[in-house]
Amino acid sequence: MTAAIPIQMVDANSSRLRIVENSGICETTPGVYQASGYCDLTQEDSMWFWFFEARENPDTAPLALWFNGGPGASSMIGLFQENGPCRIDNDSKTVSLNEYSWNNKVNMLYIDQPIGVGFSSGQTLVTTSQQAAADVWTFLQLFLEDEHFQKYQNTSLGIWGESYAGHYIPAFGDFILQQNDRIANGEIDGLSLNLQTIGIGNGLTDPRSQYPGYISYAESNPYHPLVPQSVIDETRQNYTMEGGCKDQIDACYTTQSDSICADAHKFCEATVTNPLSGNYSIYYVLSEKDDFPSDINQYLNNIQREIGANGGWSEVNQEVFVNILSTGDSIKTVQPELENMINVGITVLLFNGDADYAVNYQGVENMIDALNFTSASEYHAQNYTTYTVESQTAGVYKSTGTFTYLRVYGAGHEVPAYKARSGILQSDPRSLTYAPIFVKYENLDYGEASSQMFDQIMLNQTLAST
Repeated sequence: MTAAIPIQMVDANSSRLRIVENSGICETTPGVYQASGYCDLTQEDSMWFWFFEARENPDTAPLALWFNGGPGASSMIGLFQENGPCRIDNDSKTVSLNEYSWNNKVNMLYIDQPIGVGFSSGQTLVTTSQQAAADVWTFLQLFLEDEHFQKYQNTSLGIWGESYAGHYIPAFGDFILQQNDRIANGEIDGLSLNLQTIGIGNGLTDPRSQYPGYISYAESNPYHPLVPQSVIDETRQNYTMEGGCKDQIDACYTTQSDSICADAHKFCEATVTNPLSGNYSIYYVLSEKDDFPSDINQYLNNIQREIGANGGWSEVNQEVFVNILSTGDSIKTVQPELENMINVGITVLLFNGDADYAVNYQGVENMIDALNFTSASEYHAQNYTTYTVESQTAGVYKSTGTFTYLRVYGAGHEVPAYKARSGILQSDPRSLTYAPIFVKYENLDYGEASSQMFDQIMLNQTLAST
């Protein structure tokens, strides 16, 4: 184990990064480099990150960013509960090496953002996904200028995340492309970023098309109704009535008013999304309480000194959460930005666990049906294809051009944290009325299906069964 390098203040003229190298925490594979620490965006604002080089061929491997959602959720959730080099154990005090880590073949960079989230700290008040995008772009400029990471400046870049990252990532990608154009035109100085791939799991992107999915999913999903029919009927009325949820979302889209959009979020949450969840976990409808994966709060607060972190860690920064919702950001669509990513040739993967209510697959598939991209007609004409991992059924997918969608059986809100679960489909898997009878878990480990999916997309391969 390589000894940790003590964190030190570095002159701003030479670096804006303060890091601990090879702490021995989490990634214990011999010879694999890691670095954790802060990027000082300004004198007041510091963004926390944790970098892990690829276990295989790191010098030629692509670079992927990971963002959790919230808004206000720390990306350490993804690192320790989902796809990082280690996973938190059931005791919430120890970790174990993750065989299916996303850094097996890809250099991984986990970032706590916006400012104030997780171990990040500062004074900037972030209230929109677009404002967060500017900070992430600044972070990447400083990160890739640093001598430790300059070799990745021209590397193929992917941006991945889940949940509210369905808002973040289209905004981030759009901002990066705009900045690349400005750099090329000589309007600004900076490093053009080689964005090639985006991946969004269970993402909220376009509320207008996705919100009806809450009603249909609660009524008819692969497992069981979430609430009595009387509750479903009442929420459907709340959605469709004059001045109801649909009308308020439409008003948000038309006016782009922060207050109108924020009010729409409050109304729709109170009268549609919250009542429909019933007594089940919104993140995993097979359970009344989603106590998996295990909590990481205690562990992260115990390792702060070793990794160079300052201040306490919390899963979600409530101030950031409230600030972003106060502008109605959650109801404003980023569908046009997502469409642009596809149309300019960036590889786009959307994936969804079918046991998640919070951002359920039916709403996401509604959103996909509404997408305007160059190969949309070809996509819609396709039937779903079974996706297998080592001959074990994991889900179904459709793919055309640079766009792919994958529905993962048996996975909850954090898809990489779960095993894929198989079943016998009694009818078309696109139908809202099919009822798979789950006979067993396939012989897949936690995160094995998502690891194959991630590697295929990041390594510029077509999503394909194995």
